[in-house]
Amino acid sequence: MRLTLSCIGRMKSGADKDLFDRYVDRARKTGRGLGITDVNLKETPESRAQRADERKTEEAKVILQSLSAGARLVVLDENGKNLTSPAFSDKLENWKNEGVPEIAFAIGGADGHGPEILDRADLKLALGSMTWPHQIARVLLAEQIYRAMTIQSGHPYHRV
Repeated sequence: MRLTLSCIGRMKSGADKDLFDRYVDRARKTGRGLGITDVNLKETPESRAQRADERKTEEAKVILQSLSAGARLVVLDENGKNLTSPAFSDKLENWKNEGVPEIAFAIGGADGHGPEILDRADLKLALGSMTWPHQIARVLLAEQIYRAMTIQSGHPYHRV
């Protein structure tokens, strides 16, 4: 199974990107022993449409077109579910055990997600009740993916 972080906008170099890259690298290494073949990033430029609804529609279309057949879609959304780290880990592991070929995580642009992508989501996930900058949301998601893998492997990284 592959994990793909499909993000609107590009992450600039600096401390945020370094931390993101560190967690993705850790996830790739830990995931190999768990049947995770890759953890990758797809960045799409923000839409330049004039209206927010048009931007969200264009950005959703790009993300949806990039999904592979049989992929599960996890959409980061402020109105999504707040899962504990063990519950998130269980969700990923269950999908892996079902033979899901890919889990795609969608982080939208500044306007959020359009209804097309929200309707297609297999899981709407919130990273808490607060609003986070997209760069920090990427870091938080990458860390939780790594944490999920350490929970599955029995590594002591996750402590209660």
